[in-house]
Amino acid sequence: MKIAILSCFYPYRGGISQFNACLYGELSKTHVVRAFNFKRQYPEFLFPGKTQFVTADDEAVPVESVSLLDTANPFTYHSTYREIREWNPDVLIVRYWMSYFAPSLGYITRKMKKHCKVISILDNVIPHEPHFFDTPLTSYFLKGSTGSVTLCEAVSKDLLKISPDKPYAVIQHPLYSHFGEKKDRAESEKKLGLAPGKKNILFFGLIRTYKGLDILLEAFGMLPEDYQLIVAGEPYGSFDKYQEIIDRIPGKDRISMNLKYIKDSEVSKYFSAADLAVLPYRSATQSGISSVSYHFEVPMIVTDVGGLKETIGDRGTGIVSPECTPEAICKEILRYFSDKKIAARCIENIRLEKERLSWKTFASKLIDFIERL
Repeated sequence: MKIAILSCFYPYRGGISQFNACLYGELSKTHVVRAFNFKRQYPEFLFPGKTQFVTADDEAVPVESVSLLDTANPFTYHSTYREIREWNPDVLIVRYWMSYFAPSLGYITRKMKKHCKVISILDNVIPHEPHFFDTPLTSYFLKGSTGSVTLCEAVSKDLLKISPDKPYAVIQHPLYSHFGEKKDRAESEKKLGLAPGKKNILFFGLIRTYKGLDILLEAFGMLPEDYQLIVAGEPYGSFDKYQEIIDRIPGKDRISMNLKYIKDSEVSKYFSAADLAVLPYRSATQSGISSVSYHFEVPMIVTDVGGLKETIGDRGTGIVSPECTPEAICKEILRYFSDKKIAARCIENIRLEKERLSWKTFASKLIDFIERL
């Protein structure tokens, strides 16, 4: 089968680019696959981080791709369609995670649908930080898809609200395996400047409002002195509101701050030092961070939003907080550390999940879905 994938690839960085590289690699083992990339993914004003691109000291795996689509330049929409059409794929796979991409990707998929199957992999249907225009734009985009793949049931429910007759499949997010093995805890703590012998809590990934770092900071201020908090990730905008909380809560000297994009080779030391990852999200569908936690066998506390209960709580790989408040998060952290059996049970279930959530399984289920359409 000839498969075209239109999305962000190297040199773009981040979880979606990593996902695409892994999917490309797995599909390429049994199919002819070509990657079509963005010339420009976002205009700078829509990206408040430091850079959209892999830096010189990062270790992201390069994927050979054709850079065509400038999402801010409508003249490239047709030229991108023409290039993909000339390659004549049997199927076009497109990633979709926010309505900004609907005009460009929707134009291309609606034209390509006349010539091949079009599969949209939906990270979100309704974004984490929604706007009034999201639903009509997403509806426009979905009309170009033959079928859709979601990564959890929560996104499927959103999909059915907008496009109730759309064929879809739920295939859970596979695990990332390119971050290396878990390292020695004491050595990882030393590298991060952490005091040994304490209970280490990790907040990892891009720092955005919906991810609730402020909630975790307030919760941390209620914990005893034998706890440490590791914050590792690049702020998506101003960090001022978080710094204000840090400056006034007890225990600020027990917070390790690493406010930068964490390159792949550094990820292991954060998870190797951690006892527990906390995802205090105000909204979510699924989380790529949970896949990294699985890889390093670090249990999680998550909030009951989107698909997190489905993918973490129902699988027994962590604890689901019934409320997204500092008090509730603090209570669940204390409960987790109060009973060693909880950690042991979570780690045992994580190991079972690691066997189930391989890229080979994801690709196989994806191809089965495509062939049924």
